Amino acid sequence: MSEDVLIKFMLGSGQVRGVVVNLSGSWQQMRERRRHDDAVQLLLGEMAAASALLAGSLKFDGTLVLQLQGDGPLRLAVAECQPDFGLRATAQVHGDARGDFAALVGASGGARCQITLDPRRAGQQPYRGVVGLTEADGSPMPDLAAVLGHYLQHSEQIPSWLLLAADAERACGLLVQRMPGDGGHAVADDHDEAYARAVHLASTLGRDELLQRSPEDLLHKLFWQEQPRVFEPLHPRFHCTCSAQRVSGMLRMLGRDEVESVLAERGEVEVTCEFCGAVYTLDAVDAAQLFHAAVDQPPTPGAAQ
Repeated sequence: MSEDVLIKFMLGSGQVRGVVVNLSGSWQQMRERRRHDDAVQLLLGEMAAASALLAGSLKFDGTLVLQLQGDGPLRLAVAECQPDFGLRATAQVHGDARGDFAALVGASGGARCQITLDPRRAGQQPYRGVVGLTEADGSPMPDLAAVLGHYLQHSEQIPSWLLLAADAERACGLLVQRMPGDGGHAVADDHDEAYARAVHLASTLGRDELLQRSPEDLLHKLFWQEQPRVFEPLHPRFHCTCSAQRVSGMLRMLGRDEVESVLAERGEVEVTCEFCGAVYTLDAVDAAQLFHAAVDQPPTPGAAQ
């Protein structure tokens, strides 16, 4: 499988920043582990690319979670980018998942997009931003790129342009943003002009070309006159954070009575990871050890005795 690449860049004298990503190996692993209808698969690919773009545009030490909650066949879709650019994605679908973005998510008043920044440092609270999937006049937004552009413009006050695309081989994206003013001050006219020119150049790019060209080729083709400053490439990869330890913690939260009820009915407890498809199975002996360990676990340092 080809190596995935994410490149951050700045244009001109720094009035515009951007990120370009090309996912191949990680996208193939996500597709192989959790199969969905074609329309859902391609949207998940765009979400995976978008989560990497957004994470690449932030100075943030934590996990970025991009989530769609719909009223249509696609009830829930999640893409997650971890601090080291480990990626995973999954979807929950009910019914016939076909059609365009609006048909999939049922872009009515109840459908929404949520972006969560979950900091890695203990004690810090997650940040959540939410945006609807409809325009001001109530019409559905045409695609995920439009939703995220609206979110960045209106929720984060960062004018942004995005293009996302996915097929059976790759999931790719390009993000261009106007740099904010220093210290929250108003942005100078030259920032607006540089951003408008960058968007004009980026808009000459089509989805097919985004999928076919390497990130390096794209930056040269689009912005060579802007003298792009390109940073060291990063290499996203597929990585699921599920583990036997996490499953054990979840079962402890459910409680002994619930687990024993499942054991009595089925003879074992089976938990399947929604992201990677890994199956964790516990029998009666495993469950007994699970709750015995919870009881015998010593108190954490500093806890009340």
